[in-house]
Amino acid sequence: MKLKEIQEFVKELRGLSQEELAKKENELKKELFDLRLQAATGQLDQTARLNEVKKQIARVKTVQSEIK
Repeated sequence: MKLKEIQEFVKELRGLSQEELAKKENELKKELFDLRLQAATGQLDQTARLNEVKKQIARVKTVQSEIK
């Protein structure tokens, strides 16, 4: 992700409620699981997507902790 995309993503996250953030985190965790499964079976084409999703999960958790 580019810097502008990251800033937009974080701005979007800050506008969400705690429940919506938890839902977003669960969606990203499911996507990460699916990507790991694809990587293990050799079907993953975009290997950089793994790290991208991990960082997005961390951003969601950071915004959740800012709200608390």
